[in-house]
Amino acid sequence: MSDPHDLWGEELPYRGPRGRNAAEPNGTLPAPRGGRTVSVVPESYADRPSSHYGPRRAHARRPTKRHRLRRAALGLIAAVIAGAVGTYGWADTKLNREVDLDSYGNRPPRGKGTNYLIVGSDSRDGLSHGEQKDLHAGGGGGRRTDSMILLHTGAHGTSMVSLPRDSWVTVPGHTNPATGKTARPTGDKLNAAFSYGGPELLTRTIEYNTGVRIDHYAEIGFAGFVNIVNAVGGVRMCLERGIKDKKSGADLKKGCQTLNGREALAFVRQRHQEAEGDLGRTKNQQKFLASLAHQAARPGTVFDPSEIYPTVDAGLDTLIVDKGTSLEDLTKLFRAVQAVSNGKGEQLNVPVSGIGIPTSKGSVITWDKKQSRKLFDELAHDRPVTTPKKHPRK
Repeated sequence: MSDPHDLWGEELPYRGPRGRNAAEPNGTLPAPRGGRTVSVVPESYADRPSSHYGPRRAHARRPTKRHRLRRAALGLIAAVIAGAVGTYGWADTKLNREVDLDSYGNRPPRGKGTNYLIVGSDSRDGLSHGEQKDLHAGGGGGRRTDSMILLHTGAHGTSMVSLPRDSWVTVPGHTNPATGKTARPTGDKLNAAFSYGGPELLTRTIEYNTGVRIDHYAEIGFAGFVNIVNAVGGVRMCLERGIKDKKSGADLKKGCQTLNGREALAFVRQRHQEAEGDLGRTKNQQKFLASLAHQAARPGTVFDPSEIYPTVDAGLDTLIVDKGTSLEDLTKLFRAVQAVSNGKGEQLNVPVSGIGIPTSKGSVITWDKKQSRKLFDELAHDRPVTTPKKHPRK
């Protein structure tokens, strides 16, 4: 046995080495050639406590309270790191990387900083018929875009720009993947691009109309949105007025309150109670996204591995990203949104010149050409955003 202690923690008698260097019965080692014997047993035990019957051994000091606390802290940190690393590897394998941002040519050049396109879709994947009814999600097939946010992070902080889905834009020429028919460039609502060609055409349309290259795409459906909100324990929002909307199911009182997943979805979807319609809805979506990031970053969620797993898992089932997006990129996206929620960024809408403008495709929102071009140029070149807010006309 190599351990000098037995299974009960008591010291075993030392028997010395075996073989040609083994000690003699009288406690001496064999004398070297031409030398004398060397004693390995002290002549007297008078200077030892009576309880000791073996060779003197060093006594380990009892750990102090500070040492015990330090060991406990190191153990906790190790557990958190192990849990985070495990979560990272597990979650990275679950990412649905189905979007190819390079499927269309003639993309804008890469600029400084990083640009994310955050899309909220009305996908019903993961929802039962009863849940669809409860969430006022309807029963339509496929998926459409309910919200689009262009988030830029760079040397001058973070800018979060909402792109109203009813924005009047030019949809580039494309081939409809569903019909195989080729369409020429045409004017239409921004969310129509998603209907015609999915995330790829939507991204290409935004790049075509803004000149800003999209580096990463992240889309989440109804089920993932609701699950994430519930996983973080709800999101606290302060409403300036009560909101009641039959279409979205919103029935919220004025004042500060914590919204669960169902209430939060109704809040970010409703627009009929907003004076500015879709433009007002985009402002609510930005406020909510910032509050969600702040809530999800609370210490109890970030540092407790038991909290990390359900929070991450809650949204992965309906999260769709581009082929070049990693979990690290999503973490950077989250931190950028969190920075905005802490007042270290800009929240704005694309400058508009008109709301409810009639067209052959219905009522639309038109962008202010001069101011929007200035804003997107600042984002593309990672310059400070100086675009003033402009009040649109109806």
